[in-house]
Amino acid sequence: MNLSQLNRVLLQTLLIPVVALMFVAAILSLQIENAERTVAQMRKADNNIATATLVSVLMVNEESGLRGYQITSNEIFLQPYDYSQVPLDNALHELRDGLTQQGSDPSAVDDFIMAHNVWRNSFAAPLIAATSAGQNTRDSGLNLRGKAQMDALSDRLNNIVESQKAQRTLIVDTWQRQVRETLEILIALALIIGLAIGFFARSRLHQVSAAFQATLASLRLNAQRTYESEQRLRTTLTSIGDGVIVCDVDGTIELLNLVAQQLTGWSQAEAVHKPLEEVFRIVHETTREPLETPFAMVKKLQRVISLSNHALLLRRDGSELNVDDSGAPIHDRSGKLVGVVMVFRDITEQLRSQAALLATEKLAVAGRLAATLAHEIHNPLDAVGNLLYLMKDGATPEESTQFLQLASQELDRVTQISRAMLGMYRESKTPVIVDVKEMLESVLLLLNRQMSQLQLEVRTEFASNASVTGYPVELRQVFINLLSNAADASTQGGIIAVRTKLRSAVRSGKTGGRQAGVEITISDNGVGISDAALPQVFQPFFTTKGEHGTGLGLWVSHGIIEKHSGTIEIESSTDEQNHGTRITVFLPRLDS
Repeated sequence: MNLSQLNRVLLQTLLIPVVALMFVAAILSLQIENAERTVAQMRKADNNIATATLVSVLMVNEESGLRGYQITSNEIFLQPYDYSQVPLDNALHELRDGLTQQGSDPSAVDDFIMAHNVWRNSFAAPLIAATSAGQNTRDSGLNLRGKAQMDALSDRLNNIVESQKAQRTLIVDTWQRQVRETLEILIALALIIGLAIGFFARSRLHQVSAAFQATLASLRLNAQRTYESEQRLRTTLTSIGDGVIVCDVDGTIELLNLVAQQLTGWSQAEAVHKPLEEVFRIVHETTREPLETPFAMVKKLQRVISLSNHALLLRRDGSELNVDDSGAPIHDRSGKLVGVVMVFRDITEQLRSQAALLATEKLAVAGRLAATLAHEIHNPLDAVGNLLYLMKDGATPEESTQFLQLASQELDRVTQISRAMLGMYRESKTPVIVDVKEMLESVLLLLNRQMSQLQLEVRTEFASNASVTGYPVELRQVFINLLSNAADASTQGGIIAVRTKLRSAVRSGKTGGRQAGVEITISDNGVGISDAALPQVFQPFFTTKGEHGTGLGLWVSHGIIEKHSGTIEIESSTDEQNHGTRITVFLPRLDS
């Protein structure tokens, strides 16, 4: 039995008693409704009896007032008669309406009203008039006629009362029968529903019990498989080639594999239950400032993250290692963060190899520039020698002054070239503010002869106040590589365009926005790069120049730009009508 089947059984077990209770409640509601109707009829009969009794009392008051006035001729004794007339009429109309609502024949009340009016008009009114006139009203015949009329009225009213009492008795019997039937129905339904629910629950409990036993067996099997899987995963983690640290949601270490133990200098027993910051301590390789751990970043961003380079791991014995680290969240089934797994590796040798390749590429760049620079320096010096010779050969003072100015200009050019060359090797230890326009102009100065030999037109468009934070030597190397490649790819008389543009920051709630910085674009109208070669241009040792290239220029440039937290993108086309390459470098403005 799966979970849905179990839920269905539980739902049935819950719903059947509810449905049964609703059925009983419906029947009980019908019985109560019938009983309420019966009680309403009973109340109507009681009201009719009470109204008829009131009529009887008012009739007595009428007759008593009339007899007192007849005997005393004092109008005070006539007040009960006068005061009873309106209430008596209202009571009779109310009695008639009550019989009508009850469903009884109101003709008896109509007859009573007619007889009562006859008594008033034929006996009471003449008697009052005769008494008021002082006439003799002791005539026995008149009084006997009035008494007979009143007795007849009383008999009619008694018949109405007795009829309502009989009606009430029938209603009471009906109500008692309904109560008895309700009790019998409730007892019968309770027995039937109880037996049905009992049998149903018994069958469902047998199903649940059997499913529970099967689930227990499955859980035991799953527990064994889980244990075996956990052991396999633990063995995999402990034998993986990178360092792995597993933390709980509070940053407490739960597991270190063997590589992590070797890199940190902490054993599993020593590191478990300790805070991550105590075992995995990383600082910036240049500033020595503590870096945020992958755990903190993953907990903050709730996603897989990979941190940048420049991280130094401080081992337990005090030694240091360059490490590359990343982190990933561990979620439970509900998606709640329950831990973080960190993976890191020693990249010290890798960085040394990259540094060696970088130095090799730098030497290759210097070698490519050596002949050009020698010629660039030789031409001004040769011009200075010719000018000095002319000055010695009897030049006038005005000519000597002019020759000195020309010689000074040529020496200034030599100074500019030598400074640009020295800038290739004066590396700063920390990032500094770099004027992008000045840097690109110095690079173009170094490459001026190469551009001139190929008769290339260099078009520049530099934004003012374009500065970034970085390592100037490395950035010069990047743009020497990019501009040299553009020159090599261009044909004689081609055009190379160098443009810079300021890019402002843009905030975005979902993506985090865009940083402010400088965008440098280098484009040429050379032959272009084929679609097959384009994805490989940033791979080491890949070149499209054959024996003339090392295959390291763009790879090194890509690494330097990433080191500066920037991006480098390349677009190229080999179409006959629209061929050429455009490289876009973005360098953010960072705090130095």
